Amino acid sequence: MTALDLTFSGADVLLPGEGVVRSELSIADGAVVEAAGSGRRVNLSGYLILPGIVDLHGDGFERHLAPRRGAMKQMNEGIIATEAELAANGITTAVLAQFHSWEGGLRGPEFAAQVFAAIAAVRDDVVTDLIPQLRFETHLLEDYDGLPERLAQWGVPYVVFNDHLPHDRLAEGRKPPRLTGQALKAGRNPEAHFELLMGLHGRSTEVPAALDALCARLAGQGVRMGSHDDATALGRAVWNGRGVRIAEFPETLEAAEAARAAGDHVILGAPNVVRGGSHKGNVSAVELITMGLCDAIASDYHYPSPRRAALMLVRSSLLDLAGAWALVSEGPARVLGLQDRGTLVPGKRADLVVLQQGSHRVAATLSAGRVSYMSGDIAERFVA
Repeated sequence: MTALDLTFSGADVLLPGEGVVRSELSIADGAVVEAAGSGRRVNLSGYLILPGIVDLHGDGFERHLAPRRGAMKQMNEGIIATEAELAANGITTAVLAQFHSWEGGLRGPEFAAQVFAAIAAVRDDVVTDLIPQLRFETHLLEDYDGLPERLAQWGVPYVVFNDHLPHDRLAEGRKPPRLTGQALKAGRNPEAHFELLMGLHGRSTEVPAALDALCARLAGQGVRMGSHDDATALGRAVWNGRGVRIAEFPETLEAAEAARAAGDHVILGAPNVVRGGSHKGNVSAVELITMGLCDAIASDYHYPSPRRAALMLVRSSLLDLAGAWALVSEGPARVLGLQDRGTLVPGKRADLVVLQQGSHRVAATLSAGRVSYMSGDIAERFVA
């Protein structure tokens, strides 16, 4: 697909080191360029041009892949529908976070393989840059040996480690809440599901050494690694020692401070920012951002939230637009090692989102100079 060759005029543009200024912006061959080229001009007065959003972690695609239980036959179309939602929310690079979990069903290993196959199948047919991520449950010890090879086959460059077992209840031999519903979603008998959880919990002492070896193999393979829901400084230090340098959604101030002190990246959830706090009672993302303990904001489970979170930080006078928007563009690009995007400077990818000035709704999204979303009056200006 051919990238556009255009010069945008009349818009306010967020430029590094300058903030929001009235400026022309030219794109050609998929990149931001120094000056107007041979392409035509598009008047975007009344609009604001910002770097495209880089979403570091989102599982909102699940609702597109399986809108109802059993309705999971058209996986490729589900990824395409996901891309449409991403683009409509100004996201130009998206990490699709797929579980590999004892929970089974949509989060089971077999489903993960189907999701990654679908991402690979449609990647050349969509505009948004889609990056697969595996969320691996640490107690699945039987899956450790073959995991590095499977990641290579699936083309997955990014793994995050989770432990969602209800250890407190299992240690007491008690069934966790919602066990029956969880078992039915996994296609298991509730008693068999409980026995599975008890068995996984019973091998907890084997997990640390197994993780040490697995992380070493993945690091040697060049896989980017993150931990999820860190609660203590000691726990974060252990992950750091394994080469796991990304802390996703730390639950406490202590864990976030430990990550920052070690030079690790801290990712926070945009819904936490928009809600003004965690729905689970964890540390407030706004508090951590105010303290400078945040490198990036991710959609988590709700794709409209990164844009809304950044703008809310501005409205609350906690950050200026440049600082707030960096948390959804330049910051996450840096975490992913993507030096070719995140800011609107010549030579970088023409990844940009155009917002209406008053409402700040998304009017258009371009990824590598190609339109992934456009709606309303702005379309008339592009085709005129």
